Amino acid sequence: MNIHKFSDVKSENIGAGTKVWQFVVIMDGAVIGDNCNICAHCLIESDVIIGNNVTVKSGVYIWDGVIVEDNVFIGPCVAFTNDKRPRSKQYPSAFLKTIIKRGASIGANVTVLPGIKIGEKAIVGAGSVVTKDVPPNAVVIGNPAKIVEWINEDE
Repeated sequence: MNIHKFSDVKSENIGAGTKVWQFVVIMDGAVIGDNCNICAHCLIESDVIIGNNVTVKSGVYIWDGVIVEDNVFIGPCVAFTNDKRPRSKQYPSAFLKTIIKRGASIGANVTVLPGIKIGEKAIVGAGSVVTKDVPPNAVVIGNPAKIVEWINEDE
């Protein structure tokens, strides 16, 4: 594991070969797998699980309740959310689980609403707003994100 000296990493659950770049905050309790790349200016909260071989590009905040499986790509400035009715200083007893399945790719500036599942090998196009589950192998774009094509299982 390679942690930049200008990052703030409280979790001890970071896998071998993972790189954490400058100005990253990883809170105690977060789990990050092997061979991940967490780029600059990211925040990962405590109740987050990230699998192996995951790329998290710069400017991504991963809030409590997000589970990212193996081989996922998360583009720059992706916005995850975890509370459907946020109010200042009022928190739900438990945050909804958002699951990004194995091999999925999420483009730059995508917003993912809470409690969503993005299926295996699905692709979410840049700038999309994901308001409902995305099936495996689907390509979705837009606001709200809609299926525009299907990818071959081998891609």
